Amino acid sequence: MVTPSTTTRFFWSLGVGWVAGIGLAMAQPAPAPGIAIPLNDLSAFTSPTANWRIAGSVHADLNKPNTITTDKGTGILVNVPLAKMPEDAKNPYKYDLVTTLQHGDVDLELDYMMASKSNSGVYLQGRYEIQMRDSWDIRTPNVHDNGAVYERWDEKRPDGQKGYEGHAARQNASRAPGLWQHLKISFQAPRFNTNGQKTENGRVIRIELNGVPIQEDVELTGPTRGSAFADEKATGPLRFQGDHGAVAFRNIRYVAYDKPRPELLNLKYAVYKGKYEKEPDYDKTAPESEGATKVLSTSINQIPNEFLIRYTGTLRVSEPGEYRFNLGVPGGGGMLKINKQSVVTPGGWNGSGKATLPKGDVPFELFYSKFVDWAQPALGLTVAGPGVREFVISEGAGGNGDDVDPIIVDAPNNTILRSFMDMPGVDSPGEKNTQGRTLRVVHAISVGSPEQVHYTYDLDKGALIQVWRGSFLDATPMWHDRGDGSSRPMGMVQRLGTPVLFLSKLASPQANWIADTTGSSYRPKGYVLDESDRPTFRYQSYGSSIEDKVRVLPEGKGIQREVTVANPAGDLYARLISGTSITPMENGMYLVDGQEYVRLDDLAGAKPTIRDANGRQELIVPVKGKVIYSILF
Repeated sequence: MVTPSTTTRFFWSLGVGWVAGIGLAMAQPAPAPGIAIPLNDLSAFTSPTANWRIAGSVHADLNKPNTITTDKGTGILVNVPLAKMPEDAKNPYKYDLVTTLQHGDVDLELDYMMASKSNSGVYLQGRYEIQMRDSWDIRTPNVHDNGAVYERWDEKRPDGQKGYEGHAARQNASRAPGLWQHLKISFQAPRFNTNGQKTENGRVIRIELNGVPIQEDVELTGPTRGSAFADEKATGPLRFQGDHGAVAFRNIRYVAYDKPRPELLNLKYAVYKGKYEKEPDYDKTAPESEGATKVLSTSINQIPNEFLIRYTGTLRVSEPGEYRFNLGVPGGGGMLKINKQSVVTPGGWNGSGKATLPKGDVPFELFYSKFVDWAQPALGLTVAGPGVREFVISEGAGGNGDDVDPIIVDAPNNTILRSFMDMPGVDSPGEKNTQGRTLRVVHAISVGSPEQVHYTYDLDKGALIQVWRGSFLDATPMWHDRGDGSSRPMGMVQRLGTPVLFLSKLASPQANWIADTTGSSYRPKGYVLDESDRPTFRYQSYGSSIEDKVRVLPEGKGIQREVTVANPAGDLYARLISGTSITPMENGMYLVDGQEYVRLDDLAGAKPTIRDANGRQELIVPVKGKVIYSILF
């Protein structure tokens, strides 16, 4: 009988990164920088066919299905389907690309670009497909859409039931064709005993698409449809599908987890009664109880509060290198020493640290002091290191009664929610305001739609600050306990730069955009709802009355914004978008940072300008009374 690992179920089913309620903040299984698969040529792959090439840049047109054009250079792997790709009965997957790399447990990270209406996939170990598809216009993804763990297949089953055990992405976090998408996969290979019998199924531990978790803890009972192998093994190659559609890849990196885990040996414990806010002198303090144990756990202690547990023993290290430790000790503080080095110093409920360890047995010491009476006793310790995925080395059971049920706001109808909105990573990661805090929009209105395309509007500046696809809002920070007034987008978010006034008077197209509302006579006038409860925002600025209407495009492909300005001043401009790079395309389209398109729908005859400003680029346009443009993402 094949059963999933208890440790794997315990650890990875906790998608929010907390171990069984003990308050131990676990690192998500996001791939580390890892090892790059070189894309200077095709030497990292076996027997590449003519449909595969290396390029320096690529472009996929929204209106040309299954078409990617390339420019000379290196760094991008491209599949351009051939005009004729005859089937080969002896080698049905001859047009796929297979790595020389053989992997077991692995974290894989890459960027990919789909052509319009295209279809591809990456097979872990050549056997388990993660689907890649142009699913831009899909509201509810299925097992054939982007980010799915593809279905298994059995021809012996009745029609309509041949495909089984596929897992659709939990929400559609896809970008439009021609835009780079980012994929992170954490995979655990199947386990086999010394006789070659499978003892544990493989698992997709987690998949993130464009920063959004879309799969967690998916058990793989066998190869998915289209596997190159009928059997399962402990290792296998990566395989990129090449016979279905045009696709490009770049920045392919992996972290292999193929080294033995460290082990705790010869563990001894001593329990001391009392309130210890610092480590005692053990030679002068008699323990309440002591003994030997095989696991780190609080179960050896019968004192409910005000105690200290000290563990000593040996950590056996098979692979030398730098190891990372996370310690969770709710209701007090803890300390960790490895090889007589202080790794986690006495402090709060959660601590972390690193230690460079040699191969062999090294001394281990840990203490947990609990003195907060309402917290439940618990102890959690995780370890990660070279070739070792982070795992729970303690028993890890228990709870501190502080678990939080998330407060999720869905948008089955057009939905409006006012809140604070934090803007991490606007223009630069972790941008701070003048008080040194993360940039916060304090008069934000988020508008959700049943098409699952949403946006946030800044009432202080008449600015559209972000758009996203997928689920609507997580309001837990606002409504849990005392709350902080903020909510968070839940889907694939496209932030639109630092919030500034949408309209500004400029003496010339190169003049500085005003930093705040000073001198603009800006006055917000709220909003009105149409018959479908969609808002049109109103404000006054520079002596004009403005109406600002944002609507979701058909098939949820983005949003269209229509700004009407009554009697605009002759030197009034609108700032449509900013980015590191803004590239003109055909038919009034612009590509912004490879992450979104801006389409100019109606500028009342005005001509747009791309200008440089503070190390970035801005797309601005003189205002002739009406500005209509769309953001496709």
